[in-house]
Amino acid sequence: MTTAAGEEPTEYRQYRFALPEGATDILLVRHGESAPAREDAPAPTVDGHSDPALDPVGEEQAQLLAERLAGDEEISAIYVTTLRRTQQTAAPLAAKLGLTPIVAADLREVYLGEWEGYTFRKNVAEQNEIAIQIFTEQRWDVIPGAESTAQLSERVTRGITEIAAAHPNQRVVVVAHGGVIGTLLSIATSSRPFAFIGADNASISQLIVNGDNWAIRRYNDVGHLESLVHPHA
Repeated sequence: MTTAAGEEPTEYRQYRFALPEGATDILLVRHGESAPAREDAPAPTVDGHSDPALDPVGEEQAQLLAERLAGDEEISAIYVTTLRRTQQTAAPLAAKLGLTPIVAADLREVYLGEWEGYTFRKNVAEQNEIAIQIFTEQRWDVIPGAESTAQLSERVTRGITEIAAAHPNQRVVVVAHGGVIGTLLSIATSSRPFAFIGADNASISQLIVNGDNWAIRRYNDVGHLESLVHPHA
Protein backbone atom coordinates (compact mmCIF):
# COMPACT_ATOMS: atom_id res chain seq x y z
CA MET A 1 0.00 0.00 0.00
CA THR A 2 1.37 3.39 -0.98
CA THR A 3 1.29 6.08 1.72
CA ALA A 4 1.69 9.81 1.59
CA ALA A 5 5.12 11.17 2.45
CA GLY A 6 5.74 11.09 6.19
CA GLU A 7 2.81 8.76 6.98
CA GLU A 8 3.34 5.38 8.65
CA PRO A 9 1.93 2.41 6.72
CA THR A 10 -1.10 0.71 8.22
CA GLU A 11 -0.25 -2.49 10.08
CA TYR A 12 -2.55 -5.44 10.59
CA ARG A 13 -1.56 -7.45 13.64
CA GLN A 14 -2.41 -11.09 14.23
CA TYR A 15 -5.69 -11.65 16.04
CA ARG A 16 -5.65 -11.87 19.83
CA PHE A 17 -8.58 -13.50 21.56
CA ALA A 18 -11.09 -11.24 23.27
CA LEU A 19 -14.25 -12.44 24.94
CA PRO A 20 -17.15 -11.85 22.52
CA GLU A 21 -19.82 -9.42 23.69
CA GLY A 22 -22.31 -11.22 25.89
CA ALA A 23 -20.26 -14.43 26.16
CA THR A 24 -19.23 -16.19 29.36
CA ASP A 25 -15.71 -17.42 30.10
CA ILE A 26 -16.05 -20.66 32.07
CA LEU A 27 -13.12 -22.32 33.83
CA LEU A 28 -14.11 -25.97 34.14
CA VAL A 29 -12.28 -27.57 37.04
CA ARG A 30 -12.38 -31.26 37.75
CA HIS A 31 -12.62 -31.94 41.48
CA GLY A 32 -9.55 -33.10 43.37
CA GLU A 33 -8.80 -36.80 43.83
CA SER A 34 -11.50 -38.46 45.89
CA ALA A 35 -11.02 -41.17 48.50
CA PRO A 36 -10.34 -44.70 47.26
CA ALA A 37 -13.39 -46.94 46.85
CA ARG A 38 -13.54 -49.78 49.36
CA GLU A 39 -16.02 -52.63 49.55
CA ASP A 40 -15.90 -52.64 53.36
CA ALA A 41 -16.47 -48.88 53.66
CA PRO A 42 -18.81 -47.69 50.90
CA ALA A 43 -19.17 -43.96 50.41
CA PRO A 44 -22.50 -42.34 51.27
CA THR A 45 -24.81 -41.41 48.43
CA VAL A 46 -26.66 -38.27 47.38
CA ASP A 47 -29.73 -38.86 45.20
CA GLY A 48 -28.27 -42.23 44.25
CA HIS A 49 -24.85 -40.87 43.33
CA SER A 50 -21.78 -42.03 45.22
CA ASP A 51 -20.48 -39.16 47.34
CA PRO A 52 -16.93 -39.81 48.57
CA ALA A 53 -14.92 -37.09 50.29
CA LEU A 54 -11.60 -35.84 48.95
CA ASP A 55 -8.51 -37.91 49.57
CA PRO A 56 -5.67 -36.02 51.33
CA VAL A 57 -4.05 -35.79 47.87
CA GLY A 58 -7.22 -34.14 46.62
CA GLU A 59 -7.17 -31.67 49.48
CA GLU A 60 -3.65 -30.66 48.53
CA GLN A 61 -4.69 -30.34 44.90
CA ALA A 62 -7.53 -28.03 45.99
CA GLN A 63 -5.05 -25.79 47.82
CA LEU A 64 -2.77 -25.59 44.79
CA LEU A 65 -5.75 -24.79 42.58
CA ALA A 66 -6.73 -21.97 44.95
CA GLU A 67 -3.22 -20.53 44.83
CA ARG A 68 -3.29 -20.67 41.03
CA LEU A 69 -6.62 -18.85 40.66
CA ALA A 70 -6.69 -16.63 43.74
CA GLY A 71 -5.11 -13.70 41.92
CA ASP A 72 -7.71 -13.77 39.14
CA GLU A 73 -9.82 -10.73 39.98
CA GLU A 74 -12.07 -11.43 36.98
CA ILE A 75 -13.72 -14.45 38.62
CA SER A 76 -17.29 -13.43 39.38
CA ALA A 77 -18.74 -16.67 40.75
CA ILE A 78 -17.90 -20.24 41.71
CA TYR A 79 -20.24 -23.12 40.96
CA VAL A 80 -20.17 -26.62 42.44
CA THR A 81 -22.41 -29.68 42.20
CA THR A 82 -24.48 -31.52 44.77
CA LEU A 83 -21.55 -33.85 45.47
CA ARG A 84 -19.12 -32.92 48.23
CA ARG A 85 -15.90 -33.62 46.34
CA THR A 86 -16.63 -30.56 44.20
CA GLN A 87 -17.59 -28.49 47.22
CA GLN A 88 -14.43 -29.44 49.09
CA THR A 89 -12.31 -28.67 46.02
CA ALA A 90 -13.87 -25.22 45.65
CA ALA A 91 -13.67 -24.30 49.34
CA PRO A 92 -10.07 -22.98 49.47
CA LEU A 93 -10.56 -20.83 46.36
CA ALA A 94 -13.92 -19.55 47.61
CA ALA A 95 -12.31 -18.52 50.90
CA LYS A 96 -9.51 -16.65 49.12
CA LEU A 97 -11.91 -14.83 46.79
CA GLY A 98 -14.63 -14.21 49.36
CA LEU A 99 -17.25 -15.94 47.22
CA THR A 100 -20.01 -18.34 48.26
CA PRO A 101 -20.20 -21.29 45.86
CA ILE A 102 -23.50 -21.84 44.06
CA VAL A 103 -24.84 -25.37 43.56
CA ALA A 104 -25.59 -26.38 39.95
CA ALA A 105 -27.38 -29.72 40.36
CA ASP A 106 -27.48 -30.44 36.63
CA LEU A 107 -23.68 -30.67 36.54
CA ARG A 108 -23.44 -33.63 38.93
CA GLU A 109 -21.51 -36.65 37.64
CA VAL A 110 -22.98 -39.17 35.21
CA TYR A 111 -25.26 -41.63 37.00
CA LEU A 112 -23.76 -45.11 36.85
CA GLY A 113 -26.82 -47.12 37.83
CA GLU A 114 -25.95 -50.48 39.39
CA TRP A 115 -22.27 -49.59 39.25
CA GLU A 116 -22.36 -46.53 41.48
CA GLY A 117 -19.55 -46.37 44.02
CA TYR A 118 -17.17 -49.26 44.62
CA THR A 119 -18.43 -51.41 41.74
CA PHE A 120 -17.47 -49.02 38.94
CA ARG A 121 -13.88 -48.54 40.06
CA LYS A 122 -13.45 -52.27 40.76
CA ASN A 123 -14.81 -53.36 37.39
CA VAL A 124 -12.78 -50.81 35.44
CA ALA A 125 -9.59 -51.75 37.32
CA GLU A 126 -10.22 -55.44 36.63
CA GLN A 127 -11.17 -54.80 32.97
CA ASN A 128 -14.62 -56.31 33.36
CA GLU A 129 -16.24 -57.16 29.99
CA ILE A 130 -18.86 -54.43 30.36
CA ALA A 131 -16.19 -51.94 31.48
CA ILE A 132 -14.35 -52.57 28.22
CA GLN A 133 -17.62 -52.16 26.33
CA ILE A 134 -18.20 -48.75 27.94
CA PHE A 135 -15.04 -47.32 26.43
CA THR A 136 -15.28 -49.24 23.16
CA GLU A 137 -18.81 -48.03 22.45
CA GLN A 138 -18.27 -44.71 24.26
CA ARG A 139 -21.50 -44.75 26.22
CA TRP A 140 -22.35 -45.21 29.88
CA ASP A 141 -25.69 -46.96 29.55
CA VAL A 142 -24.20 -50.36 28.81
CA ILE A 143 -24.14 -50.41 32.63
CA PRO A 144 -27.54 -51.57 33.90
CA GLY A 145 -29.56 -48.56 34.98
CA ALA A 146 -26.94 -45.99 33.96
CA GLU A 147 -27.62 -42.64 32.34
CA SER A 148 -27.60 -42.48 28.55
CA THR A 149 -25.41 -40.13 26.54
CA ALA A 150 -28.52 -38.24 25.44
CA GLN A 151 -29.78 -37.81 29.00
CA LEU A 152 -26.39 -36.68 30.26
CA SER A 153 -25.87 -34.28 27.36
CA GLU A 154 -29.30 -32.74 27.84
CA ARG A 155 -28.86 -31.94 31.52
CA VAL A 156 -25.26 -30.71 31.37
CA THR A 157 -26.16 -28.48 28.42
CA ARG A 158 -29.03 -27.08 30.46
CA GLY A 159 -26.77 -26.57 33.47
CA ILE A 160 -23.98 -24.76 31.65
CA THR A 161 -26.43 -22.68 29.58
CA GLU A 162 -28.12 -21.43 32.76
CA ILE A 163 -24.76 -20.45 34.23
CA ALA A 164 -23.74 -18.64 31.06
CA ALA A 165 -27.06 -16.76 30.94
CA ALA A 166 -26.48 -15.54 34.49
CA HIS A 167 -22.96 -14.24 33.76
CA PRO A 168 -22.67 -12.47 30.39
CA ASN A 169 -19.28 -10.79 29.89
CA GLN A 170 -17.91 -12.50 33.03
CA ARG A 171 -15.57 -15.31 34.04
CA VAL A 172 -16.79 -18.05 36.39
CA VAL A 173 -15.29 -21.20 37.86
CA VAL A 174 -17.31 -24.40 37.63
CA VAL A 175 -16.00 -27.29 39.73
CA ALA A 176 -17.50 -30.44 38.26
CA HIS A 177 -16.65 -34.02 37.29
CA GLY A 178 -14.64 -35.87 34.68
CA GLY A 179 -17.66 -37.27 32.85
CA VAL A 180 -19.40 -33.90 32.84
CA ILE A 181 -16.36 -32.00 31.58
CA GLY A 182 -15.77 -34.61 28.89
CA THR A 183 -19.37 -34.35 27.75
CA LEU A 184 -19.37 -30.55 27.64
CA LEU A 185 -16.20 -30.42 25.58
CA SER A 186 -17.40 -33.13 23.20
CA ILE A 187 -20.57 -31.08 22.65
CA ALA A 188 -18.47 -27.96 22.00
CA THR A 189 -16.44 -29.74 19.34
CA SER A 190 -19.01 -32.24 17.98
CA SER A 191 -16.40 -34.91 18.73
CA ARG A 192 -16.66 -38.52 19.82
CA PRO A 193 -18.49 -38.78 23.18
CA PHE A 194 -15.37 -39.82 25.11
CA ALA A 195 -12.80 -37.71 23.22
CA PHE A 196 -12.25 -35.52 26.29
CA ILE A 197 -12.80 -38.12 29.00
CA GLY A 198 -9.90 -38.30 31.43
CA ALA A 199 -9.21 -34.72 32.52
CA ASP A 200 -6.88 -34.89 35.52
CA ASN A 201 -8.08 -34.16 39.03
CA ALA A 202 -7.95 -30.42 39.81
CA SER A 203 -7.18 -29.63 36.16
CA ILE A 204 -8.52 -26.51 34.44
CA SER A 205 -10.26 -26.50 31.07
CA GLN A 206 -11.67 -23.33 29.54
CA LEU A 207 -14.97 -23.09 27.68
CA ILE A 208 -16.36 -19.95 26.06
CA VAL A 209 -20.16 -19.99 25.83
CA ASN A 210 -21.81 -17.43 23.59
CA GLY A 211 -25.37 -18.58 23.03
CA ASP A 212 -25.21 -21.68 20.86
CA ASN A 213 -21.58 -20.99 19.99
CA TRP A 214 -19.19 -22.84 22.28
CA ALA A 215 -15.41 -22.80 21.95
CA ILE A 216 -12.60 -24.48 23.87
CA ARG A 217 -9.66 -22.28 24.85
CA ARG A 218 -7.83 -24.73 27.13
CA TYR A 219 -7.94 -28.41 28.14
CA ASN A 220 -6.47 -30.24 31.15
CA ASP A 221 -4.19 -27.44 32.37
CA VAL A 222 -2.29 -28.87 35.37
CA GLY A 223 0.61 -26.42 35.57
CA HIS A 224 -0.32 -25.60 39.17
CA LEU A 225 0.08 -29.25 40.20
CA GLU A 226 3.69 -29.73 39.11
CA SER A 227 4.99 -29.52 42.68
CA LEU A 228 2.69 -32.31 43.86
CA VAL A 229 4.28 -35.72 44.22
CA HIS A 230 1.58 -38.37 43.99
CA PRO A 231 2.15 -41.00 46.69
CA HIS A 232 0.69 -43.77 44.51
CA ALA A 233 2.75 -43.04 41.39
